[in-house]
Amino acid sequence: MIAFDLVNKWYGDFHALDDISAEVRKGEVVVVCGPSGSGKSTLIRTVNRLENIQGGTIRFDGNDVHAPSIDLNRFRSQVGFVFQSFNLFPHLSVAQNIMLGPVTVRKHKRPQARTRALELLERVGLASKADAFPGQLSGGQQQRVAIARALAMDPPAMLFDEPTSALDPEMVGEVLQVMKSLARDGMTMMCVTHEMNFAREVADRVWFMDQGRIVETGPPGEFFSKPRSERARTCARTSGPARPTSHRTDFQPADW
Repeated sequence: MIAFDLVNKWYGDFHALDDISAEVRKGEVVVVCGPSGSGKSTLIRTVNRLENIQGGTIRFDGNDVHAPSIDLNRFRSQVGFVFQSFNLFPHLSVAQNIMLGPVTVRKHKRPQARTRALELLERVGLASKADAFPGQLSGGQQQRVAIARALAMDPPAMLFDEPTSALDPEMVGEVLQVMKSLARDGMTMMCVTHEMNFAREVADRVWFMDQGRIVETGPPGEFFSKPRSERARTCARTSGPARPTSHRTDFQPADW
């Protein structure tokens, strides 16, 4: 679904991504972790060209992301992206935020788009918030709306750029539960996160980055029990034992 081939990225003299070659297979959940400044967010932002690259190729569902001929707006409409800071439109209701892409880009009729928005809000446990505005929601609720908004475009894969880093600790679990439900449904996911327990429970593979390189990759059981690099060993030691990401159930539909 996503393939990096000798990808390089510089910010002036700073080599942010250094010969990255890796793949995310269809239906796979890959968690990208590593110390601050290691290139994690830069890497995921190159997938939908929020960041350009200076070398190598990236393919998304077979398309060369950085080809000069690509219709960038059309391409981005097919890539689900969830940001750290929600990026909801404050003057639009929750339902209107979710409807915006399908109506303006896909040209769906508004009644059809609203029906789909309500279905997605039910899925993320916010059916009662359709006509609320983002400012009336908690951070965790806003992030769940952002996930529903991304899903409204029926993307073949979802990208998450530290989706819980702006949340209070008690709100983290509700967002991770939604992400876990997507993983169970077979959604291809690439997640930049510091939530190592999420990586333990949900990831098919962990990519550990340091100084712009993927220095270690493997299934979570192997990564946390037998990390090879010193930086990865430090990460594994400090992540602690696995524990549930949330004890709350009030926002979860019965079929999750």
